[in-house]
Amino acid sequence: MPEPTSTTEVVTLEELLAGVTSREPMDGGLGKSGADLERVRIDGVDHVVKYLDMTRDWTMRAAGVEGGASLLLWQRGLLQALPECFDQPIIGVARGPRYPGGPDVTALLMRDVAGALLPATDEPIPLELHLQFLDHMAALHNRFWEAGPMIDIVSPTRRYLELSPSMSQTEAALGADNLVPRLVGQGWPLLEQVAPIAAAVVVPLAHDPTALITALGTTPQTLLHGNFKLDNLGVTDQRRTVVFDWETSGRGAATSDLAWYLAINCRRLPQSKEASITAFRTSLEAYGVDTESWWERQLALSLLGGLVHFGWEKAFGGLDDELLWWQERAVEAAPLLRA
Repeated sequence: MPEPTSTTEVVTLEELLAGVTSREPMDGGLGKSGADLERVRIDGVDHVVKYLDMTRDWTMRAAGVEGGASLLLWQRGLLQALPECFDQPIIGVARGPRYPGGPDVTALLMRDVAGALLPATDEPIPLELHLQFLDHMAALHNRFWEAGPMIDIVSPTRRYLELSPSMSQTEAALGADNLVPRLVGQGWPLLEQVAPIAAAVVVPLAHDPTALITALGTTPQTLLHGNFKLDNLGVTDQRRTVVFDWETSGRGAATSDLAWYLAINCRRLPQSKEASITAFRTSLEAYGVDTESWWERQLALSLLGGLVHFGWEKAFGGLDDELLWWQERAVEAAPLLRA
């Protein structure tokens, strides 16, 4: 892995936004996470500012990284060390109070890449684009394969507890009313009703993922994006992959990113999960990663982890083909937790 560039400066909010001539909120205010988005104009060009505030953003509270993962990725030069196939839009980062007397927030100044984003539909994406995303995910993992402490940002434990019953309970106790934590709280009990076989394996891990994390820790590790969903991706005219929302990034198993991608984007995949898995492995090997000794074990555990992340969400569709597929993978992998 090449060394990242030198630590990038984090400035004050006043310095970051010094050239702004106009500003307006986006999407009427908060996004799904609680992050506040603002469109600003600098030198006649539109930009986007994302404000990460732990007092308002449940994903930041779940990740447990002061200032957010993107702040550390920026400071450590990791965003600048991404493979050339990625177009990441962050061009400046600030830290400080947004209002006098307010809490410190992290502000990400980004190029406006709206024109490169995918249409928000339920239609499958083109196969060529799907294969590009898998290939570029593999390029990311290869770049940071078995990297040192610099990629220790969001811990695997925090990542697997992000959509857990305990997260939902914590948010409820705080009086927060974000949609996703409420759905998580409804979905886990529902899974036990509609898919008791799956629930018997994954619900204990959703409360305490230690056994899963320990087992995955015996396999190679790399830097994960952590939320490789289509809403966070786009494609430029040069066929580079636009990628943002790194708020659960950190050390983990490469196939955990793959499992997340397969689970969260399931309705828009243009090929089977099995074919997608093969495509990702082929790309990883093409980048020079030898997968022979660890692939089957890590993949099986990561697919189990996919249901630890999303068992609550799959439950809302009942015991359909989608949930059955993940249930079968979870049951197959369960013995590996004791191996």
